[in-house]
Amino acid sequence: MLTALDRTNEIRHKLDTREARIGIIGMGYVGLPLALLFSEERFRITGFDVDLRKVDTLNRGGSYIERIPGTEIQLAQKSGFSATADYSQIALMDVVIICVPTPLSEYHEPDLSYVTGTVSSVAPYLQEGQLIILESTTYPGTTEEIVIPLLEQGNPAGLRVARDARSKGFYVAFSPEREDPGNDSVARRDIPKVVGGCGPVALDLTSALYATIFDRTVPVSSPAAAEMAKLLENIYRCVNIALVNELKQLCMRMGIDLFEVIDAAKTKPFGFQAFYPGPGLGGHCIPIDPFYLSWKAKQFDFHTRFIELAGQVNLEMPYFVVENIIEAMSQHGKALNGSRILVLGVAYKRDIDDLRESPSLTIIELLQKRGAQVEYNDPYFPSVGQGRKYALNMNSTPLDKIPEFDCVVIVTDHSQYDYVSIVDKAKLVVDTRNATKGIDAPNVVKC
Repeated sequence: MLTALDRTNEIRHKLDTREARIGIIGMGYVGLPLALLFSEERFRITGFDVDLRKVDTLNRGGSYIERIPGTEIQLAQKSGFSATADYSQIALMDVVIICVPTPLSEYHEPDLSYVTGTVSSVAPYLQEGQLIILESTTYPGTTEEIVIPLLEQGNPAGLRVARDARSKGFYVAFSPEREDPGNDSVARRDIPKVVGGCGPVALDLTSALYATIFDRTVPVSSPAAAEMAKLLENIYRCVNIALVNELKQLCMRMGIDLFEVIDAAKTKPFGFQAFYPGPGLGGHCIPIDPFYLSWKAKQFDFHTRFIELAGQVNLEMPYFVVENIIEAMSQHGKALNGSRILVLGVAYKRDIDDLRESPSLTIIELLQKRGAQVEYNDPYFPSVGQGRKYALNMNSTPLDKIPEFDCVVIVTDHSQYDYVSIVDKAKLVVDTRNATKGIDAPNVVKC
């Protein structure tokens, strides 16, 4: 019978020889790119997802993410990549990596239902010596307080987490994802990978795993430290964006161009990093992470006032945009109620096909509630149906229809847009991204 040390040595050997079977749960914006990275290193990857449409698309060699062409999926298939919704195949894996969403509830509290549901689905097929890694962004303590108990309680063999080389059982770690959709300036493998294991063996195995696809791993003392590191990274951005969002509102009252101010300030070669204002935050991390930490902090009788304030400033930006649309239309002799508004861009940031937490969705909803007839254009979304927090059920409106609208609102500044042409055709343009920089026209209002 293999000892615990034999098991760990076996996994290390399989990693070195690329014989390790790796299962990645969640074939979304994090899990699928990760699967492709491992496939490039000749690992046989199984992608798990409950969405049968995604599973079918992947197994046909197709892709549903704009920046990942089908040819990459087909190349991965040559290394053994396949997708499935059958969780019983978890039993065949040496490593299981969980990359599922961690959104907020309607009350801005952590919603870990995807994590707990996934872990509960994994537990019945857990095997001795397996390495289970959570990558989903969450609050410090999730891995040890939620994931491990669910795994231990849910497996029929009675396996327990192994925290040292002498213990039998399974290994658990947390390693936060660092995906930045649309960023082509940094290769994925050049992004250092933070890892925190439940014990030295888990840390060692997790570091060895990610060292096969990343140039550098950054070990920390515990999963909680790794969880907090991820929150710090994104809260840092949230706070600084809130700062410039607040300054934008002041600068507008003072008649100062904040973008000019930022361009001047960033010439300082030390002590300053440029952040830019916008219509609100989007994506799977920055709008969410501050609330994860503030919720957890309350368990320790601590209020993260500074962080909560930043989150609130950013949450209010879509409302600020709508008030400026109303004012701009009023100045042009038009009421919002009954008017036709075209929103440019529903993705949460430039040149990506990702709607998660997009401020465009909130702005559209607010405009509709005020009586406006709202349509949208986005080159990455021919249509938008119903999501977890929205129900647009719209098709993208062609740009040649711009003259028919009372106001065009630039919410997402896709590089495909010809802003000179847009300004020329539109009756009124409200620009929330400084996309019309350098275009001097009386029908442009920036906010």
